[in-house]
Amino acid sequence: MKKIPVIACVFVAVVTTVASCSNNKKPGATYMPDMAYSRAYETNSENFIFPDRQTNRTPVAGTITRDQLLPFRIEKDAAGDTSNFAKARTVQNPLPALNEADLKEAERLYLIYCGICHGSKLDGNGPLWKDGDGPYPAAPKNLLDPTVVNQGDGQLFYTITYGKNKMGSYASQLNPKQRWMVIDYIRDQQGVKKETTTAVSDSSAAAK
Repeated sequence: MKKIPVIACVFVAVVTTVASCSNNKKPGATYMPDMAYSRAYETNSENFIFPDRQTNRTPVAGTITRDQLLPFRIEKDAAGDTSNFAKARTVQNPLPALNEADLKEAERLYLIYCGICHGSKLDGNGPLWKDGDGPYPAAPKNLLDPTVVNQGDGQLFYTITYGKNKMGSYASQLNPKQRWMVIDYIRDQQGVKKETTTAVSDSSAAAK
C-alpha cells in the first residue's frame, strides 16, 4: 500500500512534464537578446557601432589572440622618416623552418595577396603590370632585386604590416604568423638560407 503514493507521484510528475513540453509553443521573452545572440556582420560591411568605419578592422593596439606570436612593437615611421624601418632590420623571423605543408600554405597566401603585383615568380611582373600592358602605371617591386634580398626579415614584415610607397598595409588580411610565413616563402624563392635563431618577433628591445 505504501508503494501506491510513490507511484502516483511519479505518474503525476511524468504527465506534468510531458504536458508542459507539449504546450510550450511560445517560449518566454529573452532579456537583452542582443547580449544572448550576437549580431554578425559581413566583412567590409557598414559598421553599426562606428558608422565611419568598416568591419574589416585590425586588432586593438596592444592585444593579441591566443596562440599568436608576440606583437611587432616597432611603430610606423612618420612621413619622410625611415628610422623605424631601418630599426626593423634587427627583428628576426620567429618561426622555425617551414615544413613542406606550411611552405605550400605560404605559397598560397603569397599568390593571393602578393602575386597580383609582385608576380608568381617574384619578378614584379604580376597581372597589374603585365609587361606594361596591365592597369598599373608603374612596375611593382622586383622581390628578387638585391636591394630586397639584402633587407632584413623584420623590414619585410614592416612593409607588409604598414605598407611602403605605393603598397598598402596587409595587416588586416594576414595575421602576424601568416606574414612571417609569406616572408619565409619569399626567402625560399630568393634562395636565402634561413638562419637558425631563437629570436622572437617582440621587437621592444630593438625599439628602445
